[in-house]
Amino acid sequence: MKGDIRTTLSAIPHKPGCYQFFDEAGKVIYIGKAKDLKSRVASYFNREHDSSKTRILVRKIANVKYIVVNTEEDTFLLENNLIKEFQPRYNVLLKDDKTYPSIVVKNEPFPRVFQTRNIQRDGSLYFGPYTSVASVRALLEVIRKVYKIRTCRLNLTPENIAAGKFKVCLQYHIKRCEGPCEGLQSLDDYNKNIKEIIEILKGNVGIISKKIYKEMQQCAEEFKFEEAQELKEKYLLIENFRERSTVVSSFDYNIDVFFCSVDEQSAYINYLHVVNGAIVQGYTFEYRKKMDESKEELLAMGIVEMRQRYKSESKEIIVPFIPDIELTNVEFTIPQRGDKKKLLALSEQNVKQYRVDKLKKAEILNPEQRTTRVLKAAQKDLQLKEMPLHIECFDNSNIQGSDPVAACVVFKKAKPSKKDYRHFMIKTVVGPNDYASMQEVIHRRYSRALNEGLSLPQLIVVDGGKGQLHAAVDSLKEIGLYDKIAIIGIAERLEEIYFPNDSIPLYLDKNSETLKLIQNLRDEAHRFGLAFHRNKRSKAQVVSQLDEIKGVGPVSKKKLLSHFKSIKRIKEANEDEIINVLGESKGMIVYQWFKENS
Repeated sequence: MKGDIRTTLSAIPHKPGCYQFFDEAGKVIYIGKAKDLKSRVASYFNREHDSSKTRILVRKIANVKYIVVNTEEDTFLLENNLIKEFQPRYNVLLKDDKTYPSIVVKNEPFPRVFQTRNIQRDGSLYFGPYTSVASVRALLEVIRKVYKIRTCRLNLTPENIAAGKFKVCLQYHIKRCEGPCEGLQSLDDYNKNIKEIIEILKGNVGIISKKIYKEMQQCAEEFKFEEAQELKEKYLLIENFRERSTVVSSFDYNIDVFFCSVDEQSAYINYLHVVNGAIVQGYTFEYRKKMDESKEELLAMGIVEMRQRYKSESKEIIVPFIPDIELTNVEFTIPQRGDKKKLLALSEQNVKQYRVDKLKKAEILNPEQRTTRVLKAAQKDLQLKEMPLHIECFDNSNIQGSDPVAACVVFKKAKPSKKDYRHFMIKTVVGPNDYASMQEVIHRRYSRALNEGLSLPQLIVVDGGKGQLHAAVDSLKEIGLYDKIAIIGIAERLEEIYFPNDSIPLYLDKNSETLKLIQNLRDEAHRFGLAFHRNKRSKAQVVSQLDEIKGVGPVSKKKLLSHFKSIKRIKEANEDEIINVLGESKGMIVYQWFKENS
């Protein structure tokens, strides 16, 4: 697998969309769809394939691109559009050019309304395409029943009708047609029905829904329950028939969609080219700023370049803001609602995904880049004078006031440096006093660092609120380091960040990388301190119990613990086992003591 493809695979999101494989010449050789882009695209490269065609395809892949969409349904529609546009060599399953169905209102006298897969430029109105054939058929069935439009292919010109060329058919006799072929329905009356049908096909289903619902209630009142049930099913279908999509909308959309996002270094622009309501091109690119260009200038540059590259002549361009350009016979639109707003949102989604992917790829190729980004963010959020490459975090640990200890964990370049971790036994503090304990530990840690010439951190994090922070600050002032090392406290309840001489805490966003870094430090200090505390208490309990046995000295205690490993096993041992370890005299003393004190 080539390096470029490997980094692309690492960055592809777990989202629905379509992917395109390119060969060395930059030609699209395969287009596919997926519920999960990352899993599907990766499957081509991480396993052996039984199909020789697939193996050949994989060998020819030189580059991978993809377009993310909102739903799985959209992936089908987008794949269909892209395959028809590029006709890739390896999409043999679609060589019959099968497409999704549309509904046409034919441009003819007494227009017919029917399902079609063949789009003709003859002035007819097309709606769709739709992904559900069942919904299309149900819709047409209900339209024909309610409006009684014709289904025949007769040429119903006024001259032919006046000449009496046609006779009514079965559809008229079963009351599914008003008989325009014999002049029994006027063209004006027929066209009124067609206007209502067009409104329904545009998505205004209220009119027909009310008619179906009223008829359903009437059947129920007349105890025609089977007919009422059939109408209920049609009513539910008609309510849900229009499977709206941001990838395909009304047939007459011929527009360009642009979204632009700008940061300090670059502008990121996505372009969607929509022809006859279908997205046939999707491309995201980046401009590196040369000077202080405005976002309006950068978007204008992108519009000119993309329309020239894809030979677009669309008269409407959807944008998030008006660019710094005027184009002849072209209207810029900032949509506020509807399908066009959804298309702009999809374009924005692709820009965001491009930026995420770019960042992931850069960090995969250069892991230090992520570290630098995180530490720069911490420097900015915490208002530090320098980047905190070396951070130390302190935590006190005592349970019910016993065995007080403290822990110091060290992060270098935002990662744990476990060889530099240190434990502290509290020596000068009697009883549970977190403030005094913190003061002692800070003083001991940094006095020693100064005496031994050890490196000092750029940031100290104290686990606790204002009290612990104040105690730590007092120690730093005492040893002359207060102005040389930044120090903060983190209170656990609401994750407040406290600064010296500031009673108002800082609240970082819960998704902030700075907060996550501080939380990692605090959690690691907790873990390290509690492990030491448990170990200390366990050893103290073992030693104290053996110390109570008169006649058993340090050598005998060592023999017992070396053999049995724990007090529990000594208690469970029988008389002979203990005598074998210590001899008969001392063995009997230990055995009897545990027997009497169990």
